[in-house]
Amino acid sequence: DAAGPGGRGLRGAPQPPGAAQRAQPGLLRGDPARHGAARPHPAARAVVLSAAGPHFCAGIELGGPGNPLTAPPARGADPTAMAEGLRRAILGMQAALTAVELCRKPVIAAVHGACVGGGVELVAACDIRYCSRDATFVLKEVDMAIVADLGALQRLPRIVGYGNAADLALTGRRITAAEAKEMGLVSRVFDSKQELDAGVAKIAKEISEKSANAVLGTKAVLLRSRDITVEQGLEHVATWNSGMLRSNDLLEAIKAFMEKRKPVFSKL
Repeated sequence: DAAGPGGRGLRGAPQPPGAAQRAQPGLLRGDPARHGAARPHPAARAVVLSAAGPHFCAGIELGGPGNPLTAPPARGADPTAMAEGLRRAILGMQAALTAVELCRKPVIAAVHGACVGGGVELVAACDIRYCSRDATFVLKEVDMAIVADLGALQRLPRIVGYGNAADLALTGRRITAAEAKEMGLVSRVFDSKQELDAGVAKIAKEISEKSANAVLGTKAVLLRSRDITVEQGLEHVATWNSGMLRSNDLLEAIKAFMEKRKPVFSKL
């Protein structure tokens, strides 16, 4: 996926025909800063997160060796030590998704096909979400006797409202692209994956052509303002702009406007 000049996209690994893209717990553990969406190329201005298989994400892979959710206990293992090990594994996976949210560059999710469980938790950590008309979304954890623990229960109420988040989390029902758009989970629905890819690439390109300082600052202020009062948010952005407003990019934007041309902004 193109993210505009100097941009970078992320795709899931190619899958065999008919295979479903699944999130493997092992891929979500380790140093969050190593994940591409958390630390894109320095020249990137935006990140596009999409999948190359028939679905965006079919959920966390529950089977397989080394899975902390299903690994059998060792003989004589201390239950407390096992619980602490599982807690650390969950915290590690949470950190991987939070790193996507805290990426300095805007992260755009482009969803097609099924987006299940951990996939919903992943897109909830993105800044902007788009999907194709065939996309469906479902938080399946409650049906698997699991409490969703990678951020959906914390982020979705802020995105779609408490009532809609409770509906999705407690019923485990599947919603269509149209319903996702209606409740605000996605900003726009494209007719096909091809149109989705093209449309999101265009949006990422448009973002990449803006002042990087302004884009990064806007995201930082949005994230900070989400978790504080309006008064505190206003104080924060006043402090931010007192140090960042007088920039070469501002002068270039004014000059380009007066000369009726596209501005050429500084690189980070």
